[in-house]
Amino acid sequence: MKQFEEIKALLNESSTYYLIAVDMNSNYSYLNKRYADIFQPIHGNLVGKHYAVTMHPEDLETCKTVSMLAFSRPESVFPATLRKHDGRGGYIVTRWEYKAMFDDNGAPAGIFCIGNDITELITVSGVLEQAKAEHSHLVRIHVANILGLGRIINESTNLEDMRDAARMITQSAADLDSVIRNMYK
Repeated sequence: MKQFEEIKALLNESSTYYLIAVDMNSNYSYLNKRYADIFQPIHGNLVGKHYAVTMHPEDLETCKTVSMLAFSRPESVFPATLRKHDGRGGYIVTRWEYKAMFDDNGAPAGIFCIGNDITELITVSGVLEQAKAEHSHLVRIHVANILGLGRIINESTNLEDMRDAARMITQSAADLDSVIRNMYK
């Protein structure tokens, strides 16, 4: 518990990190200012309430599993990504580190967790993955055209076919150049 008290002193007024403690009955026993400011307007006073009130129901099993790991290996911290109700029908995606707490006699006393909001990170990551997929497709379509036309030139004996393929290669290269320029505007 001494370790938790030191962390509380450090993060009680944090404007970035959440710090919570949950007792052995799965009820909140401590919230730092950041967590209280974000989630108490949605759920009311949380101290004494079961932690599940703030969470997506599908994430409850994750909490239980990570908590059991924390008690089985008290020297370690364990990560979890959890969704919390945002009060508007959606969720705030949060990333946590769990650490078991023990009383002076070595008996389990609860869990403390340090977390932060990663919603924007998750959103931006999704946008970047979509852009990556779109860009890959836009580039590959022109590269495939150029490769195919190169094969036609390689296999053709007809001069007119080679000229047509050369014109199409020039057009595909110009289209590819345009795609690449648009990617980096």
